[in-house]
Amino acid sequence: MAAVVAAGALAPALAAQGGTEVWVASLSGSGTTLRVGRPVNLTKRPGYDNQPAFTADGAAVFYTSVRDDGQADIWRVALDGSAPLPFTRTPESEYSATLMPDGVGVSVIRVEADSTQRLWAFGFDGTASRVILPGLKPVGYHVWISAGSLGAFVLGEPNALVLANPMTERVDTLARGIGRAFARVPGRDAFTYVQMYRDSAVIHEVDARTARVRRLLPAPPGGEYHVWTRDGALIASAGSRLYLRVDGRWDVLADLAAYGLRGITRLALSPAGDAIAVVAGEAAPR
Repeated sequence: MAAVVAAGALAPALAAQGGTEVWVASLSGSGTTLRVGRPVNLTKRPGYDNQPAFTADGAAVFYTSVRDDGQADIWRVALDGSAPLPFTRTPESEYSATLMPDGVGVSVIRVEADSTQRLWAFGFDGTASRVILPGLKPVGYHVWISAGSLGAFVLGEPNALVLANPMTERVDTLARGIGRAFARVPGRDAFTYVQMYRDSAVIHEVDARTARVRRLLPAPPGGEYHVWTRDGALIASAGSRLYLRVDGRWDVLADLAAYGLRGITRLALSPAGDAIAVVAGEAAPR
């Protein structure tokens, strides 16, 4: 597999990768009867706009935006068509905004002045408050399970999956050679990640209480990113398509090529489960 580029290491490589856009579409139905509506482009500009995460009320999306100077900040865009606004404006770069389980702020991967990548907490006013797990670095991606438990992607050769307790600062390495995709499993203290092999990507689950890892299923060919719905359905992306796991196989949930979307990667679901955000390469709607 190709080497994974994460968080602060992204900035020098973004121009070569091309631009990305954040889109949102309605999601209706449940279980195996889900339906995806017409996607709407929330960002609409050349450049890197990526890593979406819905706000707690589902009315807006946080995302990472890299501007012409290479600076990465967290931006916020409402679903009502309002213009995007910066959430962080700092000399450092911030990536991967994620709602914290205490309900009082957002965690981000921050590239500090000396290029150290650590997890930081920000208030909802966009100001930094504290570093989370000072000894955990360099962090690329993360997922919260509870106030006392999170999974993190730590850059290295190879990259590592760790299970960390921000309260005790205990950190356990559970796997190596992982991908960039994390997803919280609804209703349980668990999350999923992707183990990368030479010719495949396989979704695994971590029980955050016991640190037990178990293999679940292969990701769709060419895919890695996935999300769980509130009722336990699994959605994944690959190419221009969204896939839904049905009866032990991946069925096409929606092919968004008709709307000009290609190279779909990251996914995010609204808290109510009625909208899905996707990241795709820049393309004009058809």
